[in-house]
Amino acid sequence: MAVQEPQSGPSPHHTRRVILATGAALVAVAAVLVFASHLRSSASGNGARLDVIAPDFTLRDQLGRPTSLAQFRGKVVVLTFVDPECTEICPLTTQSMVDAVHLLPPAQAARVQLLGIDANPAKTHVADVAAYTRAHGLTGHWRFLTGPERTLEDVWHRYNVYVDAVKGNIEHDPIVFLIDGSGHERQVLFTAMRYASVGNQARTIATDVGRLLAGAEPLPAPATDPGAATDSAPRLATVQLASFGAHTRSIGLGRAHPHLVVFFAGWLGGHTDLAHRLAALDGYAQAARRRHWPSPVAIDVRTTEASPAAARDALAPLAATIRTPIVEDTTGVLADSSQVEDLPWFALTTPTGDIVWHHDGWLTAAQLRADVQTVLAGP
Repeated sequence: MAVQEPQSGPSPHHTRRVILATGAALVAVAAVLVFASHLRSSASGNGARLDVIAPDFTLRDQLGRPTSLAQFRGKVVVLTFVDPECTEICPLTTQSMVDAVHLLPPAQAARVQLLGIDANPAKTHVADVAAYTRAHGLTGHWRFLTGPERTLEDVWHRYNVYVDAVKGNIEHDPIVFLIDGSGHERQVLFTAMRYASVGNQARTIATDVGRLLAGAEPLPAPATDPGAATDSAPRLATVQLASFGAHTRSIGLGRAHPHLVVFFAGWLGGHTDLAHRLAALDGYAQAARRRHWPSPVAIDVRTTEASPAAARDALAPLAATIRTPIVEDTTGVLADSSQVEDLPWFALTTPTGDIVWHHDGWLTAAQLRADVQTVLAGP
């Protein structure tokens, strides 16, 4: 994610941009959610102080209800900025927020409000935020707010959050604000683009929210990040095939097991569409068998699914119609070790476990055959 430089002249949130720039650099080298205390320079020039009042706003949620920040006074608000069409880091952020609330005792969870603010200037209708909410199983868990573009731009500016459209793609800060019951910004957190870190990110948020709840005991410190060392080609030699009522089998991945893999998730579209998309792998497999190319494997990244059990049930019909093996990546380690940056994401691995080609987005069987043939033919 690109980070905008602070503009010249005094600003009540000037210091936050410095923190954002620092946080973005830390995200580049860290595998966990980065925390930064929020400071603001006082008008009298006497240094910095904590607890900036969070700018208020009134927008409409996914049900069309007018929603303001002020109406949640007395609760801890977990606020983020989300592109309704994002398939990259946004689902990691929102899933970690929901998981964080689930980690809290019910009495504490009832005192937390999750809010998302639209970060796509081209998708500002209530239907847009409603679609994201439904697709990611967030109904009843949060309010996703939108409004006219100029109103949203004003909110982005007052929170000093970078949002921009670059060559048709939306870039924005992967940022989470923790706002206490009196309406003060207390912490700023940044989501790392790492699938295996969703659980740790959730625990970090839950821990910090617990500290903001009066009388709440903080949760234990997060465990070691399971995705901390996943910057090379896949290391796992054997993984379980997804079990949809059949006997569980295993399949080799990584070294000595070249494959064409596609990472996906159930929320990428209706399951009818998924069946059509994944069927392209079967079409590719026919040519792969004849030409001794790497065989295909579909990998469902479960860390971005609101309910892994529900996702498994929903995907069961696919296993009956698609011959390509489906693997469940329940921890995100496979996605991280394969350097996945988006979903869906194709990758072609060699017998040495190296990734020699990748592609962002769905491809047809014909496109897969053509691309793999070009890669294997060499320069």
